[in-house]
Amino acid sequence: MLNLSVSNFVDTITELRPIIQEHYKELALNQAKVPLRPRWDSYAKAQAEEGLLFITARDTEKDNKLVGYFIGFISPGLHYETCLTCQMDIFFVHPSYRNGMLGLKMFKFLEKQLKLLGVDRVYVGSKTHADASPLFERLGYGKVETYYSKWVGD
Repeated sequence: MLNLSVSNFVDTITELRPIIQEHYKELALNQAKVPLRPRWDSYAKAQAEEGLLFITARDTEKDNKLVGYFIGFISPGLHYETCLTCQMDIFFVHPSYRNGMLGLKMFKFLEKQLKLLGVDRVYVGSKTHADASPLFERLGYGKVETYYSKWVGD
C-alpha cells in the first residue's frame, strides 16, 4: 500500500539522498559537467520560513520505503504579489512504482494540500526527454511556457 503525506524535509534528507541520486542519473542533463550537489541548507531555510512543501510517497508494505516525492516552493508571485504561488522544484516517482497511478495520486494530493495552504496557483514542469505532459494535461494543467537550455560553460 502506498501512503502520501506532507513531510518534514530536514528529517528526511538522509533517506532522500539515495533516491535523489537515482532521479539525477535518470533525468539530469550535462551530468559529466554538473555533479549532483543539492544545497540542502537552502531547502532547510525555505522549510523554516514555511516556504517549502515536501510531499512524500511511501510503500507501507516495504518498511515505509520512500518511493516518490514532490518539492515545491511557496511564496507570493514575484510579479503578482497578491497571488500565492507554488513553483515546483522537482518531483520523482521511482521507476518500479510508475505502472500504477502514483504520479496522478501524488499531484491530486498536492492540489489538496495547496488549497489548505491558501495557494492560488501552481506551476509544474516536465523534461522534454522524459515528458510528463500527459500526466499534467490529464489533471487539467495548461501549457504556459517553454524553457530552453544551452551549455555555455567550458
